[in-house]
Amino acid sequence: MAGITDFDALRRAMAENSEEPEGPARNARAEQLLAEAEKLDIPLAVIEALGHQLKVYNYSSEKDKMFVPFARLLRMWDERPEDFDEYEVHSLHWVFKWMSSGMLGQPHIPLASIEKWLGEMEHRYQLAGHSERAVRSAEFSVASHVGDLARAERAYAAWLAADRDTMADCHACELHSQGEWQVQRERDAEALELWQPVLEGEFTCAHEPHTVLASSLAPLLRLGRADEARAHHLRGFRLVRPMESMRGAYADHVEFCALSGNEARGLELLAERPAYFTDSGNPRSGLDFLSVVTLLMDRLTELGLGDQQVPGPTGRAWTARELAVHTRVETLALAARFDERNGTTHVGDGARARMDQRPLVERLPLGVRSAGRPATAPVPGTAVPERAPEKDLSELLTEARRLSDTLQPHAVEAWLAVSRAAEGVELSARDRAEIADHQAMDRGPEGLALFERAAELFTEAGDPGEAWAARARGAYVRALTGEIDEALATIVEPYDAVLALYSEDGTGVRQTAAVLMSRARVLMRRVHGESPEDTPGAEDLAAAEAAVREVLALVEGQPLPGDVADVRLAARGAEGQAMLAELAVRGGDLETAVRLFSQASTAFVVAGLPWFAVEYEARLAGLAHHLGDIAEAERALRAALEHGGPYLEAPGRAQLHLQLAEVLGGRGRSEEAAEHALEAAHWSDEAGEGPTLGAWARHQLGGFLLRQGRWAEAAEVLESALPDLSAETHGDGAIVQTQWWLGDCLSELGEHRAAAERRLQAAEIARHWPEQNDHATLAHLAAESLGHAELPAEADQAYERAGDLWRSLGNVHGLVRSLRARAWLALRADRGLDRARELMAGAIEECEAALLVTDDQEARQRLTGELGHTHRQFGELLARSVAEEAEDTAIQAAFEDALAQTAEAVTVFAALGDGAVHTRTGAELAAGWLEADLSRPADAATRARGVLKAYEGADDGDETVRARRAEAEQLLQLMEEQTAQE
Repeated sequence: MAGITDFDALRRAMAENSEEPEGPARNARAEQLLAEAEKLDIPLAVIEALGHQLKVYNYSSEKDKMFVPFARLLRMWDERPEDFDEYEVHSLHWVFKWMSSGMLGQPHIPLASIEKWLGEMEHRYQLAGHSERAVRSAEFSVASHVGDLARAERAYAAWLAADRDTMADCHACELHSQGEWQVQRERDAEALELWQPVLEGEFTCAHEPHTVLASSLAPLLRLGRADEARAHHLRGFRLVRPMESMRGAYADHVEFCALSGNEARGLELLAERPAYFTDSGNPRSGLDFLSVVTLLMDRLTELGLGDQQVPGPTGRAWTARELAVHTRVETLALAARFDERNGTTHVGDGARARMDQRPLVERLPLGVRSAGRPATAPVPGTAVPERAPEKDLSELLTEARRLSDTLQPHAVEAWLAVSRAAEGVELSARDRAEIADHQAMDRGPEGLALFERAAELFTEAGDPGEAWAARARGAYVRALTGEIDEALATIVEPYDAVLALYSEDGTGVRQTAAVLMSRARVLMRRVHGESPEDTPGAEDLAAAEAAVREVLALVEGQPLPGDVADVRLAARGAEGQAMLAELAVRGGDLETAVRLFSQASTAFVVAGLPWFAVEYEARLAGLAHHLGDIAEAERALRAALEHGGPYLEAPGRAQLHLQLAEVLGGRGRSEEAAEHALEAAHWSDEAGEGPTLGAWARHQLGGFLLRQGRWAEAAEVLESALPDLSAETHGDGAIVQTQWWLGDCLSELGEHRAAAERRLQAAEIARHWPEQNDHATLAHLAAESLGHAELPAEADQAYERAGDLWRSLGNVHGLVRSLRARAWLALRADRGLDRARELMAGAIEECEAALLVTDDQEARQRLTGELGHTHRQFGELLARSVAEEAEDTAIQAAFEDALAQTAEAVTVFAALGDGAVHTRTGAELAAGWLEADLSRPADAATRARGVLKAYEGADDGDETVRARRAEAEQLLQLMEEQTAQE
């Protein structure tokens, strides 16, 4: 504060404060600066300080404070208008609009006062000669706020009909307000059409497209355009997040979460902004926020999560149910204050409608890291849907047998239902055997004793074949626990016995095939070993293959008694083909494995069992990818997802989507790849694998979004992936790549300091890698970001680091570019022109030295081009090194040196022939303009004619050709006119 002793220091301090984050700290600083301004005894200083204070209040949670400085400004204007300069006169009239909208948001200000203020605004604008456009816009705001639809429509039409002038809001803000009116009139499509130029970046401002993106979320969901809504949420929330004044837009994002099945993310948003529950400076945005909190809490309660702890007003813990009650009361009380002031029920009606909305999408995956929705529980007091009539035991048995005989999903569950219904009921031995058999299957290793019990009951029921099949299943389950030798010993007796029975017609193909398949499965477990690294012996492979072929010999070509047996035995045959495929993989015959897996999959589908084909299509995809048949890999993965249908569990679905995303991404189809990566991230979260598989899916999704130029969405996803990525699970390469991509996104978004941080973090990891090219590249990119962030010293240091790395790698191009960048930085820094010259000269020396020792023609071409660009940049640097107010001799000398370097660039580029015609003509024109500045019109004209000659007969459709010709003609015309005048 002691440094503010003059007006310039005050202005610098206000400019610095304007760059600070919105909030009370910035407001407090503005108040201090006003006090300092008053000490300067300069009326304009006080006026500017008041304007600064008013602006920071308007863009903060303390919006209610802006009326006092404005009243003082207006009084100063009325008393001494000569104290205001042109800019402050404009600013004073501009902020009239803030006053009218600000008053609407304060329910304690009477409506009559607002109407009076509107009239004052109209009068003042007329006196100043301004269009009535801004006045009619303000009138529309008043009418629409109170629900006077007829007046709002008239004001809306008058607003659009009035001429735009310097008092009109920017195009982006106007379109936002116009679109919101269409939404209020239930014309969502029309709103989105109005907002399109803002969404596409044609019109922007400090708070747009922030608010348009937020406002578009619910309309997009209502129109069924969920993918666009997701993109707008990811893109828009990162714009709104750091801006304290945008509570209303923040509320739109919370509402989106509640309406799209993303309640967990909604809670995360609430946790980020605890002050939004109690900030009182802008009651209107507070009403918006509290109403969507109520919506979210009611939704959680409806899902049976009313007792879940949730973020709320500080000072106590809240459950969703408690917070829902609290915020509804607060919302309605606040709405009542507005309605009492307005004399209508419009605000309250809108708040109730907003709180009582129903979800528009059951679940919309966002791709970002978020806690999965907890399992729902019954909600006390809610209506329970009428239950379907229970089936009797006979019907349950019939259904269970149908499902198990045809190998349908949920057959085991059907038998468990039979078991529950049969408690206390006398059943036949056959029924009890089937129940025990399926209970054993359900329990896995814990059901071994039940398999034996089932065998005893099948024997009692007179079906020895099924008894041996049950014992064989038990042996296989034992193998699954790792007891392979014991399993092989156990299955010997069932195997020998069932073959003897079958030879005597004592049992059927089905029972015999079941035993033989169990034995084959046990032998396949031995082939697979205890870990993937285990290498099976030749004897193991031969024994397993013999067992599989024995199954196939039994089931293939058998006369089958009916459809049920057809399905069972067809499944055995398909599984046998898959086992042979696995053995082929173990033997290194991948082409045969691909063919056999394909046969197995087809056989399952033909048998009406497509869900069994999923595993083998997935295996087939992996092998095809390994063999370079990417098209077949894609087909197999799509088939696996299709065949799995609703029966795929979340982990498997996540894996398949992720594999397909990677295949599609490798084929350059990043848009479709992103869709599958998004699904992979969603299903990973559903499977509880968000920190592992989900993080990798988000990593991939971010990369695919980046390829499409969707920078904000990609940044949000990549930032979400980083906390879960670890070197142990995903590899440090994934972390570096994610940081790298994120740096690229942030750079494109203009967040250069953050981009530099990400690139430096990635470079620090890559520093320890044996191969240092990535380290050098990241250091170079970080330097670029630091330069854009106006941190020249840090940028120079990073470029120097990158240059050392490029030199150690023998990469002359990287080294030269780092030297050129440092030269430009030096020109702007204290070291000035001498250091800049030294660095540019060093870059030229590096190019020339490399050319002396390089024999490869292609490398020489590239190095020659690099040399030409260095001379060209050296010329530009020299030309820009002198200020306009410098003495003529200094300017003359700088331009002569610049011309010499630029002319050298022309010569170097000319040596590259027709392939470098554009770079040569660009340098030629630059030299021509320097000739013109040095008052050498004839030489400049000669260069212009040379450029035109270079493009004789060239394609007019080439944009560069057209631009060069136009510039050359302009230069030539100017020089000819100058010569004529002389």
